[in-house]
Amino acid sequence: MKKIILLLILPFLIQTSIAQNMPAYKIYTANGKKVSYKKMMKILAKQNIVLFGELHNNAIAHWLQYEVTAQLRTTRQLILGAEMLEADNQIEVNSYLNGDINYKGLDTLARLWKNYKTDYAPLVDFSKKYNLPFIATNIPRRYANLVYKNGFKALDSLSEKEKEWIAPLPIYFDSELATYKNILKIMGDHGTPELVMSQASKDATMAYFIMKNYKDGSLFIHYNGAYHSDNYEGILFYLKRKRSNLQYATISTVSQGDINSLEKENVGKADFIICVDINMTNTY
Repeated sequence: MKKIILLLILPFLIQTSIAQNMPAYKIYTANGKKVSYKKMMKILAKQNIVLFGELHNNAIAHWLQYEVTAQLRTTRQLILGAEMLEADNQIEVNSYLNGDINYKGLDTLARLWKNYKTDYAPLVDFSKKYNLPFIATNIPRRYANLVYKNGFKALDSLSEKEKEWIAPLPIYFDSELATYKNILKIMGDHGTPELVMSQASKDATMAYFIMKNYKDGSLFIHYNGAYHSDNYEGILFYLKRKRSNLQYATISTVSQGDINSLEKENVGKADFIICVDINMTNTY
């Protein structure tokens, strides 16, 4: 009988051992020191605003976004928001949260990302389940494209209604920020000042709608591509210009072949850096 029981549980024990010795991710602090999930959560729970930077197709990042959000809800009043929903779709998002339309209706009326159903719907549905606000923070893509083609001056021609969906004009712009300068470096001959302005229009607009919907005493969790908050710039730069007295925490997601130590280029990207094994399956 004992042999039968051992044979039944042996596969489970082997899988558990493998999982313990081959973790899919590790968490690091800004200075590259390993930190436990529990310690990270203890610090996040004390913040006013958390910027959770993801790699858009990273399964571990999406899983942790949900787990972090669910745990923080047990102790804090949450407000959620995301880059992946554009500000002019807030009415449709609210209609879904209120139960006036179903998922099919939201998919028809709003501009959802191709991986919305697998990666972001769980967060929106979590918001719906617990009656939490979910804010569509990003500038409508068509306006970001205008900036990409013609610079900030292109936004002046928008109607007053259209201007409600972007950060107030004129948008402050610091071209010397390291992340913006790096965009030009990465893009090489394809990089233009207008391209960086387009990125800034997104950062500024997301920060604007975060702050517009933030309520004192609450915790706003914002989900965005890591580059929008890496190195304490991007969205965070604009947030701090508005209210430097709030407590902010940033999370970044990186992918490495060896997750046992943080590569030099990833050190300092955020308060917490989720280092994911490069072989982890992507969501698309």
